[in-house]
Amino acid sequence: MGLKRFIKARACSSHVRRLIVAVAATLALLLTAGALSAQQTTPKPSPNQTLPVPSPGPSVSSPLPAQQVPQQSTRPLMLDEAVKLALTQASTFEQARFNERIAAEDVRQARAAFLPRIVAAPTFIYTSPEIGVSAPAGTPRTPSFLGANAITEYQGLANFSGEIDTAGRLRAALRRNLALLEAARAGTESARRNLVGATEEAYYGLALASERRIAAEQNVAAAEEFERTTALQVAGGEAAPVDQIRARLQTTARRDELEQARAAEAIAADSLRVLIGYDFTQPLQTTELLLAVPETGEIERFTANAIAQRPEFKQFAAERRAALEDIRAARAERLPQLTYSVSGGFISDSLRPPNIKQHSGVSATVGVSVPLFDWGATRSRVRQAELRAQAAESARVLAARTLAQQFFSARAQAVTAAARIRLARTSIIDAEQNLAASLARYRAGEAQIIEVTEAQNTLIAQRTALYQAIFDYQVARTRLRQATGQ
Repeated sequence: MGLKRFIKARACSSHVRRLIVAVAATLALLLTAGALSAQQTTPKPSPNQTLPVPSPGPSVSSPLPAQQVPQQSTRPLMLDEAVKLALTQASTFEQARFNERIAAEDVRQARAAFLPRIVAAPTFIYTSPEIGVSAPAGTPRTPSFLGANAITEYQGLANFSGEIDTAGRLRAALRRNLALLEAARAGTESARRNLVGATEEAYYGLALASERRIAAEQNVAAAEEFERTTALQVAGGEAAPVDQIRARLQTTARRDELEQARAAEAIAADSLRVLIGYDFTQPLQTTELLLAVPETGEIERFTANAIAQRPEFKQFAAERRAALEDIRAARAERLPQLTYSVSGGFISDSLRPPNIKQHSGVSATVGVSVPLFDWGATRSRVRQAELRAQAAESARVLAARTLAQQFFSARAQAVTAAARIRLARTSIIDAEQNLAASLARYRAGEAQIIEVTEAQNTLIAQRTALYQAIFDYQVARTRLRQATGQ
């Protein structure tokens, strides 16, 4: 049954309820008249005895009265609005975005390692004169240290140095950081999808809790009206006093369910507020859950082949490539590496321009670093990188099985929930008709009150089953989108 057909059926059931209300009002007037005539032929009650007083206004005996639910002042929050708010709050998704930016900086540093490092280090060096030696007039004093150039030495050098990647260590480090950046991007996308899924589940959870609270309020109103109707029948001698006790117990049970529904709604609202950044005192209202009925053929669009499109698999593949590059970088540490250094400027014993010009120049150095023995540290880093690659592959295989299980479980839940929705739609109409017949039989004296209460409980259970089935379907559909990488 489609959405239009379901709304049409609900409209028909509302006509039935209005007819029942009209019949109940007529019966209430007849019962009131019977009670007045019975009081003329029966003894008057004692001063200590009180009779139930009917409430003013029409008597509604149906458990589904046309009760006006107080409208909240806030506009209902749409699902897409809740998702947008959640994506801007502090969450695991926000942390994943920071991790992605950190990985991007690692790539920038790895690329900078290929370029020379330029340093300017002006220096002043003072060395004491040689002790016990007097220099002739006009001759510079001899410094006391053998390696010193003069008593006062001024150095103004600019140096740029770096490595020539003959062993491939720098290239491996760059490829490793690029792979980790790709893994971080996939992790960010995965965190975003998880946050969207959690927000949608919390949104529909609040919608379900609100529907249950509204249904509980309607059930309480119906139970109270039925209790008042039963009190009129007991006063008129048309029902036993035990029926009034049973009706009162039914009302108490419905009030207890209402309090539980209100608490569940408050908890569900707080769970959604945490995700979207609302204050805990800020009113929150969702759209009606009945508007989220499934579309025909919606589940068939999700296929198991789409599981491979999930960002988690890209993340595992990138992490494995990063581990392989770690292996190459560790092995490159065993190979010779070329270094170079070029310095230009002046080293002078005076800052006068002629002296600085005389002692200016350029110095270049090329060296080779040959690793000989490191006590097994390089071999340990190679084994460590190999273990990381094996762990990444094992995680990928485990995730493939887990994600496939999530897909088929969510698909089975969605198919089952769609079937439950169709059954609950039909059952609600049957339960309403059953309750109307039970009320008529009870007023005609053909049935006991237990039949009416059972009919009420059946209708309540069917309405709850419909809301729960819609919630289960929407949650399963959200998980299907996650499982297929959508």
